[in-house]
Amino acid sequence: MKLSIAEIARIVGGKVIGREALMISGINALDAAGEGELSFFADRKYKESLRKTAASAVLVAEKSALYDGVQVVVSNPALAYARVAGIFAPPVFRYPGISEQAVFGQKIHIGKNASVYPFVYVGEEASIGDDVILFPGVFVGNRVSIGARSVIYPNVTISHGCRIGSDVVIQPGTVIGSDGFGFARDGTASVRIPQMGIVQIDDHVEIGANNCIDRAAVGRTWIKSGVKTDNLVHIAHNVVVGEDTIVVAQVGIAGSVDVGREVIIGPRAGFYDHVKIGDRAMIGPGCGVTKSVLPGDAVSGYPHMPHRLWLKASGLIRRLPQLNTLVRKLEKRIERIEKRMENGGPPL
Repeated sequence: MKLSIAEIARIVGGKVIGREALMISGINALDAAGEGELSFFADRKYKESLRKTAASAVLVAEKSALYDGVQVVVSNPALAYARVAGIFAPPVFRYPGISEQAVFGQKIHIGKNASVYPFVYVGEEASIGDDVILFPGVFVGNRVSIGARSVIYPNVTISHGCRIGSDVVIQPGTVIGSDGFGFARDGTASVRIPQMGIVQIDDHVEIGANNCIDRAAVGRTWIKSGVKTDNLVHIAHNVVVGEDTIVVAQVGIAGSVDVGREVIIGPRAGFYDHVKIGDRAMIGPGCGVTKSVLPGDAVSGYPHMPHRLWLKASGLIRRLPQLNTLVRKLEKRIERIEKRMENGGPPL
């Protein structure tokens, strides 16, 4: 596949500086790109890579004297690169039709042009939409619905009753609809609370590898449209994650947390149950969220606090050994002064 740089500029809303007829056959990083390839420059720390790149064209935020080749000036080079990468990326490989080695329950619906690999299991009364791809090892439980054009990668489990929207991507090893962790204590024993709800994943959601998204105790655990999760994320029962929120790796969200829309959650963050996170809040890496967070707030640390306060506090943590030594010296000095005064002597 080849596109002229003029056509690429039109796609990303950019302005070409140089030969508009240049043909582009692929994309690559600045330090790996070669003839016929496009790259992008979005961070000044890569100035030397821009100077040395062999790319035929580069996406830039403004014309750069560091590069002599064709430049496409765009407002956001990284976003423009992502859009072009989506064009050049190879399509997901499809199994031709429905494998005879897949297993199907009764009263199922499979849409047009679905691709079902060998060793897929689809339970009773399940509905698979048009152009869906189910890779080997996928388990689709009874009464599950999967919307059009969704891609379910190998060894994904979607348990009974769960609803998956259209244009959803679920990466390998993820479990959707496992039982929420619900128990009531009877003395020293734990009595299981049946988890009777479902998981609902709306359109245009992407779920990373080895996520665990628990079904609700009652009602639904709800991942709203446009949400993106990284690998190794746990979302507990009855959690709601708002539209276009980003959840980075190793995040744990406890039961009944309500996450607003367009929230950014950094890696290894953890949430107490029943807290509410306001729209467009930012949760820092490793943050322990113990209380609700207001819309637009940026928090860090454990327990969480305003991000700027956490920066000051973490700076003090590095000085604690020095401050401890100083305090001990002052304590000894005060002790000597007090002894002199007790004996009738001057304080110094």
